[in-house]
Amino acid sequence: MSTQEWYAQLIKPSWSPPSWLFGPVWTVLYAIIAVSFGTVFYEAFTKEIPWIITLPFILNLIFNFAFTPIQFSLKNNLLASFDILLVVGTLIWAFIAIWQNAPELKWIVYINIPYLLWGLFATVLQLSITYLDK
Repeated sequence: MSTQEWYAQLIKPSWSPPSWLFGPVWTVLYAIIAVSFGTVFYEAFTKEIPWIITLPFILNLIFNFAFTPIQFSLKNNLLASFDILLVVGTLIWAFIAIWQNAPELKWIVYINIPYLLWGLFATVLQLSITYLDK
């Protein structure tokens, strides 16, 4: 069964967005992530902020990029649910790290609010799919 066929046959909540919406949303979010996370890494590289502040950003990228292979290659809803919780958790951690340790970079928190909102929505969606298809 192809990935598209597998995903199409999953039971989804009635409020699940159409599949075509995910591409445009993630295109915008990845642009925001590239600029903001890139700034954090640049600031750490130039020693403007301590490297430890980059840890939640690094973990967020790892968990974010792991989601698609977990969900669509492994076809593992439970593991994908755990992973997306880690995406949201590390993003919140990143917000706190910036807010407390680099007040001049608070704009990074503000610009990533759409990422957090989509992440929360995607988490509820993934948890719903996992529950409905158990």
